Amino acid sequence: MQNSAINSSSKGWLYGIAGVIIFAGSLPATRIAVMGFTPEFLTAARAAIAGVLAIFCILFFSRKIPSVQQFYRLAIVCLGVVIGFPLFTALALQTVTSAHAIVFIALLPLCTAIFAVFRAAEKPSPAFWCFAILGSALVIAFTLYENKALSLSKGDIYMILAVIVCGLGYAEGGQLSRNLGGWQVICWALIIALPVMLVFSVYYFPDHLSQISISQWSGLAYVSLFSMLIGFFFWYKGLALGGIASVGQAQLLQPFIGLGFAAVLLNEHVSTGMLIVSCAVICCVAMAKKFA
Repeated sequence: MQNSAINSSSKGWLYGIAGVIIFAGSLPATRIAVMGFTPEFLTAARAAIAGVLAIFCILFFSRKIPSVQQFYRLAIVCLGVVIGFPLFTALALQTVTSAHAIVFIALLPLCTAIFAVFRAAEKPSPAFWCFAILGSALVIAFTLYENKALSLSKGDIYMILAVIVCGLGYAEGGQLSRNLGGWQVICWALIIALPVMLVFSVYYFPDHLSQISISQWSGLAYVSLFSMLIGFFFWYKGLALGGIASVGQAQLLQPFIGLGFAAVLLNEHVSTGMLIVSCAVICCVAMAKKFA
């Protein structure tokens, strides 16, 4: 029985890390895409494209229809990861670099764990909370230092809002995945949002397509296919198998990977401070995992 629990936890972490690797490209891809598209269109279009693909997935691979209660919880997932996180990050990336925004992702594990307590009745140990809070405090301190003021920029505030709604969507989706299945959760959430997202895609459709570069179209394609759909197949399965609060800490690997993408794809400056904070936060997540 104990070996079975260990195997489930290990599998959960493997699925979770696979999801994190896919998600790590989201902010750099969004940064590229938002140079050609408005945040409103980018949010709607990525959800609409993924939503159409989700319909095919459900029709061909699933016969499981969510209950009324599950549809209510899917609506929360939809507001968190289909609408809220994409919109707030796109707004943030109009004024801050993706390298700067990626550091805020280090707050996601704590936020996810908090919602896991309220939405999934998980009970991490006091030691877990100490390390999770320490990691988040390091991120906040770094952000205030980099801004050279005891205040947050508009882009920072958007990123904090993005983290809050995403943490809720992760916790809700992770809990639902235990009964509904990981990929079904994101597919149904996308289908719920599809009618509205199609309308907004048309409303905010760009006036001059000729001015949009191939790289900006590629950014839209990445966030639509990978960030909005495929990544969640792995991520929600990982949360369901290994525990939401525990596997949620795998997100602390995302700054490392994301900063690499930002440097290579966007030639953005990755400061020594960003690397130091990322290393320190990853040490915190290692300890948080130990005591989860």
